[in-house]
Parts: sequence; C-alpha cells; structure tokens
Amino acid sequence: MTPGTQVELGSRMRASLPVLLLLTACGTDPNDPPEVRSDLARDLDPDVSPAELDELVAGDTAFATDLYGMVRGAPGNLFFSPHSISTALAMTYAGAEGVTEAEMAETMHFTLPEPALHAALSRLDLELASRATSGSSDERPFQLHTANSIWGQDGFTFLDPFLDTLAVHYGAGLRVLDFEADPDGSREVINGWVEEQTEDRIVDLLPAGSITGLTRLVLTNAIYFSAAWDEPFEAVDTEPGTFTTPTGAVTVDTMHQVAELGYGVGEGFRAAELPYDGGQLSMVIVVPDALEDFEAALSPETIEAVHASLGTAQLTLSLPKFSFDAPLSLAEILAELGMPSAFDGADFSGIDGTQRLAIFDVLHKGFIGIDEAGTEAAAATAVIIGDTSVPESATLTLDRPFLFWIRDRPTGALLFLGRLTTP
Repeated sequence: MTPGTQVELGSRMRASLPVLLLLTACGTDPNDPPEVRSDLARDLDPDVSPAELDELVAGDTAFATDLYGMVRGAPGNLFFSPHSISTALAMTYAGAEGVTEAEMAETMHFTLPEPALHAALSRLDLELASRATSGSSDERPFQLHTANSIWGQDGFTFLDPFLDTLAVHYGAGLRVLDFEADPDGSREVINGWVEEQTEDRIVDLLPAGSITGLTRLVLTNAIYFSAAWDEPFEAVDTEPGTFTTPTGAVTVDTMHQVAELGYGVGEGFRAAELPYDGGQLSMVIVVPDALEDFEAALSPETIEAVHASLGTAQLTLSLPKFSFDAPLSLAEILAELGMPSAFDGADFSGIDGTQRLAIFDVLHKGFIGIDEAGTEAAAATAVIIGDTSVPESATLTLDRPFLFWIRDRPTGALLFLGRLTTP
C-alpha cells in the first residue's frame, strides 16, 4: 500500500465509516485549524504546452454548457462558476480509480492524462492570478484570485501521493477538523474560510446538516472577482426602466451609455461585450430571440459563434443593475450527467487506500452584482477588447431575460455563466 499520512489532533484513531463530501467555494477559520502539508512545494512554473492549456479550456467549456443544460429548467436567475466546480472535482479526481475515475473523466471532459490535467489547471490558475497587474482603476481596484483547501478528519489516514498532488498543483494543505465530535462546529469553520476568501459574498455555503459525523474529507475552491468597467456608466444617467420577466413587467434601475463596445448579431441572438479595466476580462451578454430555444442549443460551438459575431460598434446600451446569489446542490445532477459511481459504489482508493469513501454532496454558490462602476462576483471574469477601426452604430436595450458569461480572453477560460430573468 502507498504510504499514508495520519492526521491527528489527539492520539485516538477513528474507525467509523468514512464519507467524502466535496464542495466548490471558499473561506478561513479565525481559529486556524492545524494543517498537514506535503513536503513538496507548489510548482509555480508547470510545464504545460499551449495545446494542453487549450485542451483543458475546451473541456471545461464543454462541461459548463452540459451543466447549464441540466440546471436551466429551474425557475429564476442562475449563476455559477464552472471553473470553480471543475477545480474542486479535479482535486477529488486525483484520488479516483477504476470506474469512478473513468466516469468522472467522461463527465467533466477531463481529456488530458494525469498529471498533465493537474498541471494544466495549475497553469490556468497562475495565468488568472497574473491578470490583476493589468488593472489601473482607483475607484474599484482589479481583483481576481482563487484559493483551494482541503479539510480532513482528525485521526484519518490520507495517502501521501494524494496530498502531494494537491500541494504541487493546487497549493492546498489539509486542515484537520473533528467532524465526528463536532460536525456543526466544523461546518462553521469551513463556512468562515469561504466567507473570508470571497469578501463575505458567499455565506453559509454549507447549510445546516450538510456535515455529519460520517464526513471524512471536504475539498473547497473559491474564486473572487471585482473590477471596474473599462467604460464606466454615469450614475446620473441611471433611471427606472421596464424589464419583462417570465411573469410580467417590472421596474428596475437601468444604466445607460453610448460607447464603442463589442456588438454582434447572429442566428437567433444579439450580443454585446463589455470589457473590464485592463482589457483582459470581459462580460459577454446575449439576448436570444427565443430564450428557451437558445438555452436548449447552448454548446461550446454556440459560445464560439457568439464570440465570432462580435465586432465594434458605437453602441447605445441600456443595462439593468442587478445583484443576486444562487446556490446549487449538484450531486444528483452530476450523477445524471454520467458519474453515478462517485456517489454510490465509489472507488476513491487513491485518497486513503480503501474503497470506503464516496461523494456525499457537491455544493456550490455563486454571487454576481453589477452597477455603474463595474462588477463583483464570487468567481472570475473574462474580458475581450474589440477592433479599433471606425465602428458602425447599434442599439441594445436589455429589457428581457438574457444570458451572460465572464471569460478570460487570453486563454478563453469560461469563469462564470448565468441567466437574468428577474433583475
């Protein structure tokens, strides 16, 4: 058996049935529980080719549209970070074997072999961390950061190769908690870590009852983004406007501007792109002619068609101010997408050398808020700058439901994906 590390607060060994609980989020405990770390340091310059990074991003985009297809039937607003979910599941995938490993790879579109997959995710994370240097706004300084942490049961043994992978590629150590003796206190510690990492935008990621005495491992990822628009809206131009929701018209504060922005028209949609300070990330907004039809057909090819349609226009833009959060429980959805064995009959023997672990739930929550100054999201963003040639004129009034996403322009990574039906 591969050597393992036993994590202990005391001298007792726990022997009850272990269960794996996987999450996507962030935060820090004020009491800072003890941490067990691999002897290996994080690789800050992973050897990843451009082709491998492109393959990772393509897979993540395919997963994002697959997941959107599964959750779009729920009423109301949607917002999630496919990047955060993929990262947290990739950390879990490091311990998967056999059928569980194969199903997770197929569902998550993990086409790169290990450890190339983990190295590529690390490279993408390092690329995103470098985007902050491009911002120059004093009103809303550019922030984009991610954080990973794992939380393990006191006295439980985790295999060293698993801990090595998380340390080298994700910069994550294992923080020791006693889920058996104090499940709710452990939940509060993790929620506190999440809140700290997301500037208090993601609160209570783990609801009451989600951590039990059977929990053995919690893997967390957090992503936070805040940036000014490259072309801020003037607050004096904001006025009440009408937005048509699925249940009727409502009045909402609506921002207005005329600026050179990305604008495109394609089969069944119109789109706009709003770059953020520094030009490395942008928000792409899509207004479909028929929302349900567009959502049903959403795919990586659809997203690429939207991006390909974007040119530069002297755009008269009307955009509602909005702010909301959106929790998701993904266990049943992921099982239906093709990885049921991760939850029932799992093989995570790469984590602890046994086949006793299984994913109990996958919990996710996203936050998005936009105003005249810019955007804040508990996730990341993508900015795209258009052609500087003389633009045509266009008008786009966002007065009915629309889709939007935030992507990193240099890599094409899709960091957030959402829908606004009711501002």
